[in-house]
Amino acid sequence: MDERQLRILRELGELGSVTAVAEALLVTPSAISQQLRLLQRSVRVPLTERDGRRLVLTDAGQALAGAAIEVETALARARHTVEEFVDRPGGEVSVAAFHSAGAAFFPLLLRALAGPGAPVPRLADEDVPQEDFPRLTREYDIVLAHRLDHAPAWPPTVTATTLLREPLDVAMPADHPLAARRRVTPADVADEPWITVHDGFPVMATVEAIAAAAGRRLHLAHRINEFAVAAEAVAAGGGLALMPRWTMRRHPALALRPLSGVQARRHIDALYRPERTARRAVRSVLTELRRAARTIQGGDDPPSGAGNGARGHDGPAAAR
Repeated sequence: MDERQLRILRELGELGSVTAVAEALLVTPSAISQQLRLLQRSVRVPLTERDGRRLVLTDAGQALAGAAIEVETALARARHTVEEFVDRPGGEVSVAAFHSAGAAFFPLLLRALAGPGAPVPRLADEDVPQEDFPRLTREYDIVLAHRLDHAPAWPPTVTATTLLREPLDVAMPADHPLAARRRVTPADVADEPWITVHDGFPVMATVEAIAAAAGRRLHLAHRINEFAVAAEAVAAGGGLALMPRWTMRRHPALALRPLSGVQARRHIDALYRPERTARRAVRSVLTELRRAARTIQGGDDPPSGAGNGARGHDGPAAAR
């Protein structure tokens, strides 16, 4: 039995005929009769009987109709509770992010939501392969994920709001000869040693594109997935590396230079299941994330001097 069938039984007891119930519920009499038959199959004793031309409730039917009132009352109370929950401006909102996004977005989010009545963020770092980010939306209200500019879109099981389209620049020591240039090309950097991620992570696709554009294989001297560690290795003279322009904390010993001739940009997206945004609190957090993205981006072009690096760091998956 279900709520609709119980309501029909209750209405039948009050209105006294299938036709009257059909008119009250704006359906056909045959639809009412079908639902009554389905309800009867789930009960061992008769619920209705004929009284001349009228269909009336048996004692068992009257008892169940009385219980239906309690069921409808409980459901109405439950719906009201859900509506209050959905419209509540506060309440907990869980947000997960890969490391460099967390380092850039989390402090801004915490400050923006510090006032009374605001949503309460519950933050977590999640470093997973790119294809696993959508699965995290089962556990979190919002997931900050990233993918390269030319990578396939996220699956239709999640909704994505793009927060940043962040360039990946070439990081080098501040005193490197290439730091005197405003931009570098694949040919400029092809003969340098490189610090890059492990195979299978998306940044590798950009490194491979640099090699293809230069027409020769790059020397991959070190494999380091975490941007903060890679930045220290670059500063120590270990080689060049690709670094996000806005979400990395400034490193005084590095210079970042834009790369010409290769598409080098990543999307930072907020992923969520559409039903999560029914909550006012979740929508408020998304608004604050968009505002934080504008703060993080600042200007598009990196400074021409040395030391325009990073706000945060990445773990194994976030360095892709």
